[in-house]
Amino acid sequence: MTYNAYTESTLVQQTTAEYLEKQLGWESVYAYNTEDFGPDSLLGRKSDREVVLRRYLHRKLVELNPGLPEDAYNEAVRRITAVTGAQTLLATSREKYELVRDGVQVTFRNDKGERVRERLRVIDFDMPENNHFLAVRGCGCGAIFIAAGRTLWGL
Repeated sequence: MTYNAYTESTLVQQTTAEYLEKQLGWESVYAYNTEDFGPDSLLGRKSDREVVLRRYLHRKLVELNPGLPEDAYNEAVRRITAVTGAQTLLATSREKYELVRDGVQVTFRNDKGERVRERLRVIDFDMPENNHFLAVRGCGCGAIFIAAGRTLWGL
């Protein structure tokens, strides 16, 4: 079998990932046939059906919104990742976009036991250098990922 270097992987994905990495300072990960699953795996996904990188999302929520109870971060992750069959794909996409852009409204109990509502930031728009950008090639999702403070492209 002859190897063909002119493939989508080499012409588009690899070229794009190298540009993002070298020119824009992104991190780049190649996951095709190398990704395992579980909390300590390459991307921390439970399976190839999981498109949100929860490990990164949770970590960035804590970093951007310090000092809150764990329940607040868990609720934010749940709201960002929850999908309902009652919405169209367009409505779901719009809802998730607004959560990432505007922050996630969560309710939790503070140290005094009082119910508190707070909007958790997902991306630091004021200081973009606080965000970490990751290009993931070969994840099998073919989607754009948005995770806390990170734009994750499934190339």
